[in-house]
Amino acid sequence: MRRPAFAALLGEAEKVELSGADLRRDPVRLADEARSVSLFGDRRVIHVRATGDDAHDAVETLLASPVDGWPVLIVASSATDKSRIAKLLEPQPQAMVAMFHPPDLRNVASAVRDMGDAAGVKLTTSLAERIARSTALDTRMARSEIEKLALYLDASPQASRSADAAALDRAAEDLRDDSMMPLVNAVLGGDVRKLPAELVRMREVGLNPVGLLLAFERRAAQLVTLASRLGTRNDIAEFLDQERIFFRDKADLGQQLRRWRGPRLARLVDRLIMLHRTLLADNRNGELMLAQGLTEIARAAARQK
Repeated sequence: MRRPAFAALLGEAEKVELSGADLRRDPVRLADEARSVSLFGDRRVIHVRATGDDAHDAVETLLASPVDGWPVLIVASSATDKSRIAKLLEPQPQAMVAMFHPPDLRNVASAVRDMGDAAGVKLTTSLAERIARSTALDTRMARSEIEKLALYLDASPQASRSADAAALDRAAEDLRDDSMMPLVNAVLGGDVRKLPAELVRMREVGLNPVGLLLAFERRAAQLVTLASRLGTRNDIAEFLDQERIFFRDKADLGQQLRRWRGPRLARLVDRLIMLHRTLLADNRNGELMLAQGLTEIARAAARQK
């Protein structure tokens, strides 16, 4: 059962998003949020996205509280049944612990082909696997790629079209929004000096927060693909010369690959997904939340030289 399915079982409620890093810095915050009353008197559900045992101390503080609070849903990536947080929660009668394994490439590629068939886009197995890898096995992002490809090919369930690697590359290039890329590159490249001006420009030209975040997700997916091919090599410039990379993107991609590889890149993808969900849940404050989230990412990139 996926996280949205669990959340649906808890019914309609105001959703409060917290990260494991937030709770590691302030372990009391979870208990405070779980006991707080909504501004509008609504029910609340606390959603926590953490890594490993980041939220352990916060959960321990929450369990020690004598006052019942709102439901708390925690997704702790890389945690196992041997983790401290799992051992803490397992014996609790008011808690449930469940373990999920990440999907494998074959299953996601099969799902991508099914999405393509539904949209009228015929995909080979190798192309479906490429889309699955480029989206970090995230079927939501893969569906977005299929929709772009269907639009480029003018495909529909009534008029199917066959796709190839060249069509996928051209679709990505044709649908790129150059007005967004300076901000994307400033953030992911850790150029914090350019960031204030780019955030001002974001507001002045009225860039859509969700659309802008999709541009970040597409670049992160591209970095995932490139990093998997690069492996442990350090000759990034030579590697990019051998890849089919748009010439204007090579310098920025090289800078970003030096900052985002391995576990750091996985955390970046998780952070972008969490930020996307936050924007969809509260579009009224989307611009402010996006600016805060991008600033955090840029500062993290600046530290990873």
